[in-house]
Amino acid sequence: MAIQLSAFSSFSSVPFSTRSYTYDVFLSFRGEDTRHTFTGHLHSYLVLNGINTFIDDNDLPRGEEISEALLRAIEVSKLSLIVFSENYASSKWCLEELVHILECRRSKNQMVRPIFYKVDPSDVRHQRGKFGEALAEHELRFEDDKNKVLRWRKALSEAANLSGWHFWSGYIMHLILLIANLSVLFRSSKVLVSIKCFI
Repeated sequence: MAIQLSAFSSFSSVPFSTRSYTYDVFLSFRGEDTRHTFTGHLHSYLVLNGINTFIDDNDLPRGEEISEALLRAIEVSKLSLIVFSENYASSKWCLEELVHILECRRSKNQMVRPIFYKVDPSDVRHQRGKFGEALAEHELRFEDDKNKVLRWRKALSEAANLSGWHFWSGYIMHLILLIANLSVLFRSSKVLVSIKCFI
């Protein structure tokens, strides 16, 4: 099976602030896409390696607003990993999470890294394919609140321009091992060097 696994763009050496954090990592993901596959394996591996990681164990019931506890977990996390998958943008809760994550990046200097899991980063950036279809449906649903959908579009474009990882096919563990190198960030003031791997 062909493997395409890459980390693109260099990681800038921006130090974390000295404020205390409750979690090392916050995982933002679409449960139906990756909870029992990639994100579940990533969470287990991070925890086994001593990285305190927040994962929402329950999908929000239909119609329920994103909880204050979830927003708070984002605020007290050192790093947010956003797992963009096929149906990520179809969830308004994922999109609200994303907006809050990027607000914390700007206001609290938190680190954010996207993971493009079997999706094209350009589709996220420009809202094409499944991402475009999902946003078009949101625009119909929130016709009276177009600013909400505009915020989501801007957040997707902003996040897709950040340094991160792209996985298309192959052995998932290769990607998990690369991301686990983030543990360097939690044990010293140094940041990761740029990683680029094609196998």
